[in-house]
Amino acid sequence: MEKNSPEQPNSDPQISDMPSSSASIDSFIPVDDYEEIVSVDGKKQKMRGIYLLPNLFTTGALFSGFYALIAGMQAHYEVAAIAIFVAMFLDILDGRVARLANAQSAFGAEYDSLSDMVSFGVAPAVVVYSWSLSSLGKFGWTAAFIYVAGAALRLARFNTQAASADKRYFTGLASPAAASLVACMVWLSNDMGLVGSQLPKWLPVVASVVTIVAGLLMVSNFRYQSFKVVDVRKRVPFIVVILMIVLFSVVHIDPPFVLLAMLIIYALSGPVMGLWDYFAKSKKDFS
Repeated sequence: MEKNSPEQPNSDPQISDMPSSSASIDSFIPVDDYEEIVSVDGKKQKMRGIYLLPNLFTTGALFSGFYALIAGMQAHYEVAAIAIFVAMFLDILDGRVARLANAQSAFGAEYDSLSDMVSFGVAPAVVVYSWSLSSLGKFGWTAAFIYVAGAALRLARFNTQAASADKRYFTGLASPAAASLVACMVWLSNDMGLVGSQLPKWLPVVASVVTIVAGLLMVSNFRYQSFKVVDVRKRVPFIVVILMIVLFSVVHIDPPFVLLAMLIIYALSGPVMGLWDYFAKSKKDFS
């Protein structure tokens, strides 16, 4: 039997094609590793990979939004509304976790924005359209589209102004709040049995107005409290815990009704404060 000489390459393809022990496992996966340019101490550096924890929360929010879409199309409106609320909760957490863990990145910001578009833009519009707006024909889907377009414009504006914006306020109604407002309306109506053939003729018209107003408030210049200045790491007075318990108890009495009332108050707070500032400024100019 002839043996290969040291000078001759190994002719066995199974051996020659084996990767060396130093080869990265990335070569087995047909996905390029993500690279991002970041600024460290004023110098630009190239970083590979993404932060896992905040992006897991974002993925959870995206899943909840997609689940709301499916549930809405199957007429499971209560489940769809709750899924949108779960998406909102996870969306709040991903930003908080990213800041607390110092794991903020451009990738995370873009991924979060795309997730928001599904969960708080498309999902609420599809749910409310499936519930009642479809009975209005072209006007119904036009109202739903105005909401979707408002959410898209709101997110685009937020992304471009995030660096210079006042962290205490949102310019325009935040998309999670607008989505929750629409979802709560559907949830409460479903609890009251106002679905399908039980829908009164006036309700789709009211729903379309609420949907359009929510979409327009997202692109308005009204200022809304962002509550981002609240530092969860600091100590708070004991009374705050008691107030939180009372709040949870009140919500538990009738979740869709109480949450809808709270969201309506929050949605109206922007125009009310805008008018207050306008009249206060006008009064000051005339004095």
